[in-house]
Amino acid sequence: MALKEIKKAAVMGAGVMGATIAAHLANVGIPVLLLDIVPRELTEEEQKKGLTLESPEVRNRLAVNGKNDLLKQKLNPLYRKSYIERITPGNFEDDMDKLKDVDWIVEVIVENMEIKKKVFKQVEENWTEGTIVSSNTSGLSINEMVSENSPEFRRHFLGTHFFNPPRYMRLLELIPCQDTSEEVLNYMHRFCEKTLGKGVVFAKDTPNFIANRIGIYGMVYTIKLMEQKNMSIEAVDAITGPPMGHPKSASFRTGDMVGLDTFVHVARTIREKSDDPEDKEMFELPEFVNKMIENNMLGDKTQQGFYKKVKGESGSEILALDYEKMEYRPRQKPKFDILSKTKQAGLKDGLKMLVESEDEAGQFAWNLTKRLLLYTAKLIPEIADDIINVDRAMRWGFNWELGPFETWDAIGVKESVERMKNEGEEIPANVQEMLEKGFESFYKEKEDGTFYYYDFASKEYKQVPISPEIISLPSLKKQNKLIKGDDEGSLVDLGDGICCLEMHTQRQAISPGFIDFIYEALEEAEKNYTGMVVGNQENHFCVGANVGLVMMAAQGGEWDMLNSFIKKFQDAMMAMKYSKIPVVGAPFQMTLGGGMEIVLHCNRIHAAAETYMGQVEMGVGLLPGGGGNKELLIRFTEGLREDTKVDMLPYVQKAFEAIAMSTVATSARQAQELGFMRPTDKVSINQDFLLHDAKNTALAMNLEGFEPPEQKPIKVLGEYGVATFKAGVQNMRWGEYISDHDQKIANEIAFVICGGNIKPNSYVSEQYLLDIEREAFLRLCGEEKTMDRINHMLTTGKPLRN
Repeated sequence: MALKEIKKAAVMGAGVMGATIAAHLANVGIPVLLLDIVPRELTEEEQKKGLTLESPEVRNRLAVNGKNDLLKQKLNPLYRKSYIERITPGNFEDDMDKLKDVDWIVEVIVENMEIKKKVFKQVEENWTEGTIVSSNTSGLSINEMVSENSPEFRRHFLGTHFFNPPRYMRLLELIPCQDTSEEVLNYMHRFCEKTLGKGVVFAKDTPNFIANRIGIYGMVYTIKLMEQKNMSIEAVDAITGPPMGHPKSASFRTGDMVGLDTFVHVARTIREKSDDPEDKEMFELPEFVNKMIENNMLGDKTQQGFYKKVKGESGSEILALDYEKMEYRPRQKPKFDILSKTKQAGLKDGLKMLVESEDEAGQFAWNLTKRLLLYTAKLIPEIADDIINVDRAMRWGFNWELGPFETWDAIGVKESVERMKNEGEEIPANVQEMLEKGFESFYKEKEDGTFYYYDFASKEYKQVPISPEIISLPSLKKQNKLIKGDDEGSLVDLGDGICCLEMHTQRQAISPGFIDFIYEALEEAEKNYTGMVVGNQENHFCVGANVGLVMMAAQGGEWDMLNSFIKKFQDAMMAMKYSKIPVVGAPFQMTLGGGMEIVLHCNRIHAAAETYMGQVEMGVGLLPGGGGNKELLIRFTEGLREDTKVDMLPYVQKAFEAIAMSTVATSARQAQELGFMRPTDKVSINQDFLLHDAKNTALAMNLEGFEPPEQKPIKVLGEYGVATFKAGVQNMRWGEYISDHDQKIANEIAFVICGGNIKPNSYVSEQYLLDIEREAFLRLCGEEKTMDRINHMLTTGKPLRN
């Protein structure tokens, strides 16, 4: 079989899911043909234009609308808006012959088996051998939908179940049909993991596959247990969120976000398709849920669900549903003493403490956890071959911190099974057999940091499969690869002469201790290594400086200490920038304020695609203090030739606006578009591969003959630029678009980025710009309104515009 390499794709179905899958393919550079049905009626607007049902504009309407709606979504499905041009709309009647030119065809039409069968027969008529075909069904039988296609077509066919929204949700379930070739399955595994950046699991062709089967079971049981215990929706959400290792949206807020109609559809599919009597009974939904469907209480999409947001005299208020009376009432804050204790204990110890608690929250958590674990264990090998695919599916698809079997290990397998037996529960044979063999955990870790899982089929432990492109810093440390470290940071040997500077401060905020460690790390790296990556594997790269310390120092009048802190940070950044060895910044997720300043001073950036980067200091009443103003000025003006008389103002203005407006790039590709990252900087779609890829970038820089950059004088606008920007800021104030304090901060930014009140087009040193930046930072620290902004951010997590 000669498989085509996927360079062009077609998506069949231009609804929300189809269009957003097309968007993500466009994100990674794959041109997409987006097709949908031909409308049978004209809209009023089309009639006014004099169009007919034969007009191309009408015939492609659904696909065109699907494409255009991508730009209206709250969560942007595109890395850059311009990528939308990689999507070409069409329809199922005029453009089916174009399927011959694509390498992957993804079906995303209505969840109706007969319609899917019909479409796949049409697809095969226009299909060329070597083209992979897949369905994005969320739970219909993969085998049945191509039962009327040829054997060769079926060898190229499988399920590719994306989770919504496709750009952001990590999970992708691959479901082979009986005839899917090993070559197709292996190729798609690699393509989806590397090119699309997905966490891939292998599921079997059973109702709703892995994640939805287990997740929806958990939701249905949660609802029934809530009714049985006569608990409120808010009380249940307080228990089933972070205390159980689940997202803050917990059960019912998540239900509102997903949509009750979607939840009910999946539950009914399982009930209809499953042969298990327990499933048929369990997935019979409570009466109040059916009433919610009848009353169009579907969640966010209808502005009312388990919760409802209303506007009152004192602002917006969130109401909760009283499901017995089927009416909304003010939300009540439940009080469970055990939850504050579990929070302090950490996830695993806290979860164990919770399910062992005798109070109402503990009993609810235990009953829910017990039922979910027993149900999940019983489903292996029906829905998946092993516990790895199940745990990954729940972590990646439902954003659980622990999968079911990881949860079981956390609460103690042997002890919890004994408790279940005492409560009259039937233990699945595979779990019972594992315990009888003397194995008391589903996972175990060896001293070198490698993990093993218990395989029910072979009845022994096997090494957890992991891509060679995944570097684990905790595992490297257990393999004695820690070069040096303290509570604030570590320097880890990545191999091949490259080391990694890792920050692990409280909340990933820059502290004085971490700044000191940067110097130690650089000294060691320059002496014994050929390159350094700045990265970590926490939830975010870096959220900026520890503004709590800044506020305490300012309020305590410790100006010398504060000046020293900022000066040390600036000097550390300059030391990185002019290091003897290449320094590669590897940002991901939140890379804000000082975090952005760190990567701006690296010789090259190799970012995860999902990197949210910006100088947001304005929100806490400050400006960048670690050289961020200087580096953005350099980036926006470095392409200008010195021997030409080009007005620098428009270029400097871009840097000024990016800082003054706290512009945040919502992807690494947009960071390049905005000028925060250079065209030569790199992007990894799969964040798991980031450190590996950044290491390779450092190696490549050495192969290219890396030389440290030379310090060059910087041309600045001087007093002309300061006056121009101040005038613009004054107009904003007169128009009441900004506050007095916003104006003061913006004027300080203008002063710094223009080099102060000096002669226009003067040349200054980087150190000069750092000095006036630090002075401006300290002046703003002396402002009471800046202290108010910092305090508000620390207490609420939100910026204050005073």
